[in-house]
Amino acid sequence: MYQADIQIRVRYAETDQMGYVYHGNYAAYFEVARTESFRQLGIRYKDLEGQGVGMPVGELQTRFRRPARYDDLLTIRVMLRELVEGSRVKFEYEIRNEDEELLTVGHTLMVFVSTATGRPVPIPDGVRDKLAPYFADGDADLPLGTGRATPDDAPAPAAFGK
Repeated sequence: MYQADIQIRVRYAETDQMGYVYHGNYAAYFEVARTESFRQLGIRYKDLEGQGVGMPVGELQTRFRRPARYDDLLTIRVMLRELVEGSRVKFEYEIRNEDEELLTVGHTLMVFVSTATGRPVPIPDGVRDKLAPYFADGDADLPLGTGRATPDDAPAPAAFGK
């Protein structure tokens, strides 16, 4: 399994009138974490695009458990539980505050596509080569998307109080 932790401090402009991070900003937080984790591996989106490969978002899911607030230092954990096969890759995310409280979970399903045709293409060899060592031992976690939510997973109403 591959994972990386990326930190982001919440800026005032990212909050709403209630003082919570506005829900639309989480997609950007996921993007920053995803691109920075790839950068740490030596994979730059800009280079992929130069090779004629794009990675549009095919699916985005976010589940809010507790609010993040202005000036919180957030740690976004990016996880790949399986080595990419074919043209799609699922990134999972956990966002925690400085007290290690789980605030948000989510995932994005990205698709490798040709920038010339917009059609799916296999994962570039360079990307696969940089990810492969994290999956060499064969003990990847459960396949993606196998977990089921329970009522206990829902945030407590008091978690969103002032």
